[in-house]
Amino acid sequence: MASKKTTASKKPAPGMVDSAHSAVEPKLHQQGRSSHETQRYGEVVPMPHALDTKVAKTSVAALNQVLADTITLRDMYKKHHWQVVGPTFNQLHLMYDEHFTAQVELVDMLAERVQILGGISLAMAADVAEETRVPRLPRGREPAAVQLSRLIDAHTMILKYARDAAETAEKAGDSGTNDLLVSNIVRTNELQVWFLSEHLVAASPV
Repeated sequence: MASKKTTASKKPAPGMVDSAHSAVEPKLHQQGRSSHETQRYGEVVPMPHALDTKVAKTSVAALNQVLADTITLRDMYKKHHWQVVGPTFNQLHLMYDEHFTAQVELVDMLAERVQILGGISLAMAADVAEETRVPRLPRGREPAAVQLSRLIDAHTMILKYARDAAETAEKAGDSGTNDLLVSNIVRTNELQVWFLSEHLVAASPV
């Protein structure tokens, strides 16, 4: 009876295992190998949105300003949500968080609009702190009435700037930016500042 021939498995050629491993091995610490930026902040790359580059650049700058102020306002709401005390604690605690959630959505809309126009949106806290026009808050706790007043001032600042930016965008033909600023930024901030203001009427227990 003929014996079966066993075919020995072929040994990989020198270097083949290393090559295979290299193909699937994560290449970590890329920031050390390639630390250059692919697009600098303030630059606008051409995109197929049928807008002049100069118009897009103007809108991007305005949107980033509103973005910086909105991120700051968003974080103010969370700070006050955690730190509020007093007889209206529960009401303000819940309202602050609701407003915070709405501001989170606005931040995403603004950032995505910047990217749509070919720009680079602000993102990191240190950069936002440099660009925002909203005054820095103290680290400690403040009375509820002061919290409300600070929030109202921030909303008012954003509303004034957003209306002006919306008008500029409309005149330049950037209807998308105009719509975002009017339909989302202005209307949301108008509603929230109204809610805040009603807590500071003379009959308020705050």
